[in-house]
Amino acid sequence: MKRTVRTDLRLLLPDVPDARDACVERLRSQLGQEKGILNAHVVPGGSPDTALLCIHYDADVVSLPDVERGAARAGAVVTAGYGHVVLPLRAIDGEDAARRIEAGLRRLDGVLEASVSLPAQLARVEFDRDGIDADAIRSELRSMGYAEQEPREGLEGREEGRPKGPIARLLSNKELSMSLGAGVLLGAAWVGERWLGLPGVAARGLYVVSYVLGAWDLVGHWVRALRKGSVTFDIDLLMLVAALGAAALGEWTEGAFLLFLFSLAHALEHLALDRARGAIKALADLAPTTARVLRGEQMIDVPVEQVAVGEWVIVRPAERIPVDGKVRKGRSAVNQAPITGESVPVEKDEGDEVYAGTVNGEGAIHVETTRAAGDRTLDRVIKLVEEAQTTKAPTERLTDRFESVFVPVVLVSAVVLAVLPPIMDWWSWGTAFYRSMSLLVAASPCALAIGTPSAVLAGIAQAARNGVLIKGGVHLENLGAVEALTLDKTGTLTVGRPEVTDVRPGDGVTEEELLAVAAAVERSSQHPLAEAVVRRAEGSSLVLPDAGELESVTGRGVRSSVAGHTVEIGNLRLWEEADVTLPERVRLDAEDLATDGKSVIIVRHGQRWLGVLGVADRPRPGVRQILDRIRAQGIGTIVMLTGDNEGVARNVAAEVGIDEVRAGLLPEDKVDAVRKLMERYRGVAMVGDGVNDAPALATATVGIAMGGAGTAAALETADVALMGDDLAGIPFAVGLSRRTRMVIRQNLAISLSVMALLIAATTTGFFGIGPAVLVHEGSTLLVVGNALRLLRFRPSGHAVHD
Repeated sequence: MKRTVRTDLRLLLPDVPDARDACVERLRSQLGQEKGILNAHVVPGGSPDTALLCIHYDADVVSLPDVERGAARAGAVVTAGYGHVVLPLRAIDGEDAARRIEAGLRRLDGVLEASVSLPAQLARVEFDRDGIDADAIRSELRSMGYAEQEPREGLEGREEGRPKGPIARLLSNKELSMSLGAGVLLGAAWVGERWLGLPGVAARGLYVVSYVLGAWDLVGHWVRALRKGSVTFDIDLLMLVAALGAAALGEWTEGAFLLFLFSLAHALEHLALDRARGAIKALADLAPTTARVLRGEQMIDVPVEQVAVGEWVIVRPAERIPVDGKVRKGRSAVNQAPITGESVPVEKDEGDEVYAGTVNGEGAIHVETTRAAGDRTLDRVIKLVEEAQTTKAPTERLTDRFESVFVPVVLVSAVVLAVLPPIMDWWSWGTAFYRSMSLLVAASPCALAIGTPSAVLAGIAQAARNGVLIKGGVHLENLGAVEALTLDKTGTLTVGRPEVTDVRPGDGVTEEELLAVAAAVERSSQHPLAEAVVRRAEGSSLVLPDAGELESVTGRGVRSSVAGHTVEIGNLRLWEEADVTLPERVRLDAEDLATDGKSVIIVRHGQRWLGVLGVADRPRPGVRQILDRIRAQGIGTIVMLTGDNEGVARNVAAEVGIDEVRAGLLPEDKVDAVRKLMERYRGVAMVGDGVNDAPALATATVGIAMGGAGTAAALETADVALMGDDLAGIPFAVGLSRRTRMVIRQNLAISLSVMALLIAATTTGFFGIGPAVLVHEGSTLLVVGNALRLLRFRPSGHAVHD
């Protein structure tokens, strides 16, 4: 007999930062060796920080206590073998520094993987405990010059005390200031030597100082690397060797020009990337730092970190809401665009949920805090977006591998170019050496290295600004390659709440009488269908008569009394089992509604048959138009996966325009359906609510969770979370992903073409070091600027909030 048990993943793997870690797969593999265990997968828990391991086992082979002991044993084996640590870094300002840190950590014996997040300034490291420990990893970071800082308090990303004016920011930017200083000294030496009669010794002195300023950061990295005996063959090495070679040839002007432009391009590149990171950091500034809390009879302004769950916060008109909570008093329209991407303010009444960072409208509201600072939706979004960059995009991993091979090849080629032509008497030694140095500049893959991560960072930032959370470059790229889309029905394609769709009164009965009597009885019931009837009557402003005590007939309906006569409300089985013959009109109406896949409610008051009500979960408004937009983006197959019955599913599918329907599915059946689709298509996306659909979301190429702002589970489960409860985020996310993929391809084409052109031009003597530097650094800034265009992405039909 197959049974299931769930256990908190943190109990089994206490050191694992989240369910995406490789050790979770190791745990599943270890569990597979345990007797009687059939399968295991991760599902979300009840809070943002928890995930559950769902274990399927054969109860005829193994008992529940044995399964629990086996899981604990497997967790202990994995925990004893592997460790994980997420370390804060001293501010790093570019992809080159991030790659240097990753390479330095990966060289350590025992480190299995290291990934650096620029937005979060974090290094995420996985290691083998037999080879190294966390203290040794921290020590390595300090020796590399990237000493960790103390954990930041409150919302990350706030930049208190940051210089406000452009001149102040320039002077405070050490990298840019030193680069500009190198340029000024270069210009002074060149002008002085050529036109002002400056002695050669004095000019060389200015060049030397220009060299020092231009190469300061490069040399600093190399000195620290040499001290450790670990030298990386990277882009910086190519530039240093080329500059020193130019000086050895007496070409001080070109060498200083190289270092000046290289350092300036780096500084400007970092400033440009700061703009993309700033789009993420700006999320932290959405929420106020203080909240107006009602304590006793007084309103007190306190830091938002001191607001406890359950306290009431007063939000005045036009103010930003500082906490997540529920409206307890007042009514207002709230602009939720910063969190959910919705362009139209949402009406909020008592009991409705509001989120920190959203903007209150014209009414004052009292909000009961439901999440403390650090656990708010905004805080979770910031954390997840910051950590998204620790998962690299496929193209980024490819370019990293390319660079690790290409740079040593270039160095060897430069040596051959400097030596072979003079030996063969093709060029002079001076010409060969100069062209060799020019080759180092031409073949430096700066633009190639920065083109993909800058595009990924900008794409993730723009998605977050518009209510779509994409948890890493790999998911951003994969989303653009999806060929088939699968969607859950209830709560995804439909509203998730049954509504009365048909009111069919009997002979001599009005719609008002039918609804009034039905609602009078049903308002004492907690059944979802009963609540739908009451909502319909209240929406029609009907006056409901008094009803007697409610009697429930399980699975069939209810009985009560109105005006001294018995009222019976139920489905067809209620009458069939009582052997009651329905009037012809009532029977035909009931069969017609049932054929349409609607729940049937038949109402009889005394001896009068009042009529039939049809109830169904209605499709979301505009779903068909949204699905049409998705098809227009090239996703040719859209499939509904639902646990509902075939008739209901096919009716909804026909109404919204679904291509294929798979009905009556259990969660494991949805997983099988997704797997079969993945055999037919290159990429499959699954859209669900993030809880019941967790296994299918995890199986699909890209899992997309609905309503991430309202459910912690949705944020934790899927690769992409739509913060608003709106499917319109899907065509936006797909469009952004495809634009990002296009930008990445453009950047690769630009960088490779420029490299090929410069290699040919420098080795043939058409370009010297100076022109090569101009074109080379210009291409680097070009690809960064091209990537930043994603921050202005505006697909049709979706608002963009800057």
